Amino acid sequence: MPAMFIVDAHLDLAYNALRGREVLRPAREQTADADGIPSVGLPDLRAGGVGLICATIFCAPDSPKERGYRSPEEAHAAAIDQLRWYKQQADAGEMSFVKIGEQLRAGGTVVPPVQGAQHGRDATRLNSSKSRATIDSILLLEGADPIRTPGDVKVFFDLGIRIVGLAWKRTRYAGGTGAPGPLTSEGVELIPELDRFGIIHDASHLAEDSFWQLLDLTGSRIMASHSNCRAIIPTDRQLSDEMIKAVAARDGIIGINFYDRFLVPAPDYGKRRATLDDVVRHVKHMCDLIGDADQVGIGTDMDGGLGREQIPIEIETSADLPRVADALSSAGFPDPAVRGIMGENWVKFFASALPG
Repeated sequence: MPAMFIVDAHLDLAYNALRGREVLRPAREQTADADGIPSVGLPDLRAGGVGLICATIFCAPDSPKERGYRSPEEAHAAAIDQLRWYKQQADAGEMSFVKIGEQLRAGGTVVPPVQGAQHGRDATRLNSSKSRATIDSILLLEGADPIRTPGDVKVFFDLGIRIVGLAWKRTRYAGGTGAPGPLTSEGVELIPELDRFGIIHDASHLAEDSFWQLLDLTGSRIMASHSNCRAIIPTDRQLSDEMIKAVAARDGIIGINFYDRFLVPAPDYGKRRATLDDVVRHVKHMCDLIGDADQVGIGTDMDGGLGREQIPIEIETSADLPRVADALSSAGFPDPAVRGIMGENWVKFFASALPG
C-alpha cells in the first residue's frame, strides 16, 4: 500500500526518557532494560511515517515495583519534569506541539501555526517548507493526580496539555484499572474546569462506574487513546461493547493498544506471540459494533512499561507500523478505511475536538 499519514495516539516518551531510555535514538540502538527491548525512538517514528502522536505525561504512583509519587505535590512535580523534557525537545527541533484544531486538516496534514498569527484562517495556512524531521504531538496527561486543585487546570493548559485521563489505576479523582469505583467528589468538581478549557477526556483507564458518570457530567469530547475490546479480553482494562458504542455515539475515537496482554485471548496468552491478526480482530470487532471504520484508530502504547517481545511479532519498532495497513488490507478493509484507521480518523477528530 502507498505511504500514508500515521497517527499513534499513545506514547510515553518523556516518562521513558527520564527513566533512562534513549528515545532520541533508534530503538535498535537502545539498550534493553527491566521492561524489555525498546521499540520506540523518534527516528523510528519518522521512518515509519508517523506524522502525529499523543505524547503522554505519565507519573507513576508509588508501588513496590518503583518509587513514584506519594502526594499531589510530588505528582505535580513529576509532571512538570516531563513537560520540561518535552519543551527541551521542542527547542531542539525534535518535536512540535499541536494546540489548536486549526493546526489540523482532514486527510492527514499537520499545519504549523503561523508565527504571530491570530487563531483563524491564517493559522490554517499550509507551510509547505515545514520540515518533517519534527514529531508533531498533542500532549496527554495520563492520570490526573498531578492536578493538585482545579486551579492547576489553567497551568497545564497553558503548558500545552489538551487531553486528560482522570485515572490510571485509582486516583484522587476516579476509579480506574483494577480499582473499580465512581468519580470522587474531587473528580466531579474537576470536570467543569477541564470542560471550561475544552480539554478532551481520555477514557482509556476509567473504571466502568467512572466512565458512565463522566459521560453524564461532561459536554466535552471523549476519546480512548489506547483501549481494546472486553468481548475478546474480558478484563476491566478493556472497553465493553456498550462503552465502545457510547464513545462512538459521542463522536469519539478509540485507539487499539498493541500490548500482547490486551490483544491475545486467555487460552492463547503466554503460549504464542501476539500478531497483527490479533490487532485486526479488535479493529474488526469495534467496526462491526459501530457500523463503520470512522471511529477506530491506533494508540499503540508500545513503550508503556513493556518491550519488543510484548507487541505483535511483525512489529520490531515504530518504523514497522505501515505493516498494520497491509494487515488491514489483507483482512478486506478498503483503502479509505485503512487510511482512516492508520491516521486520518484521528486527524479529523482532533481538528474538531481541540480548542480553537
